[in-house]
Amino acid sequence: MEFVTQAGDDVPAIGLGTWQMETETAYRAVSTALDLGYRHVDTAQLYENEAGVGRAIEDADVERDEVFLTTKVDPSNRTITDIVASVRESLRRLRVDHVDLLLIHWPHPLAELDTVMRGLDAARDEGLTRHIGVSNFGRDRLDRARDRSDAPIFTDQVLFHPWWPQRDLLAYCQREGVTLTGYSPLANGALVDDDTLAEIGRRYGKSPAQVALRWATQHENVLTIPMSTSRGHLAQNLDSFGFRLTRDEHDRITAPSTLRTGWAMTKSQLGI
Repeated sequence: MEFVTQAGDDVPAIGLGTWQMETETAYRAVSTALDLGYRHVDTAQLYENEAGVGRAIEDADVERDEVFLTTKVDPSNRTITDIVASVRESLRRLRVDHVDLLLIHWPHPLAELDTVMRGLDAARDEGLTRHIGVSNFGRDRLDRARDRSDAPIFTDQVLFHPWWPQRDLLAYCQREGVTLTGYSPLANGALVDDDTLAEIGRRYGKSPAQVALRWATQHENVLTIPMSTSRGHLAQNLDSFGFRLTRDEHDRITAPSTLRTGWAMTKSQLGI
C-alpha cells in the first residue's frame, strides 16, 4: 500500500467507496475489505448505509484509529445548526465518536457557501471530525471554500479517471496542497474493457482495472476510492501497486478516442 500524507495523516492511497450499496451490502463489503487490509473507507449520509459501514468497523478485528473514515453531509442541510446535528446523527449510525474526514457532498444552489463552511468548521471545533473538505467542487468554488473556512480543506472528492482527468483542478490541488480524492476511478466499470489499459497491463501482469487505479495513484496528492462488493475485485484493487507507468503510458492512457469522448458526453449530460 502507498500513502498520501496530508495534515499529518498518512492516508491509504486506495480506499473503499460504498456508493449504491444498501446497508447490509455495505456491511459485508466493508467487513471483507478490512479483512483484506483496507484501512480507508468512504460513505455518506445520502448513501443511507452508514449503519452498515459503522457496524462492520465495530465488528472488525481492527482498531478504530487504524481506519481513515470519511462521510459526507447531505447538502439539504443548509444551516450551521442543521449541519452539526446531521453529523451527530451520522456518528450515531456509524457507532463512532468522530470521523476522520467530513465533506459537504456537493454545492447546493440555495446554500450560502460561507454558511456551509462555517457548519463544517463548527463540527470540527466540536470534535465530531478531525478534518473537513468538499466534494464535487470545481477549482473556483474550491478556492472560495478555502478562503471561507477557518480549517484547512483536506480534500476535494470528485470524479477522476483516465477519461476524465480533471487536469485543471488537479494542478490547482497539487499547487495549493489539497488532496484530490477520485471517485468512480474505473468509469463505472467501463474502463475494464479498455484495449489500451489491457495492452499496458499485459506488460506488468496487471488487469485493466489495476492499470487505471495505478494511473490515479501515481499522481501527486491523489487518493482513489473504487467501489466493489466482490472479494476478488477488492483484493485485486488493493494489489494495484508494485509497478510504475511510464510517461508514455500515462499519455497513451489519457489520449482521446471515440469511446472516451462518448462517455464524457454522457456524463456531461448527466450534470456530473
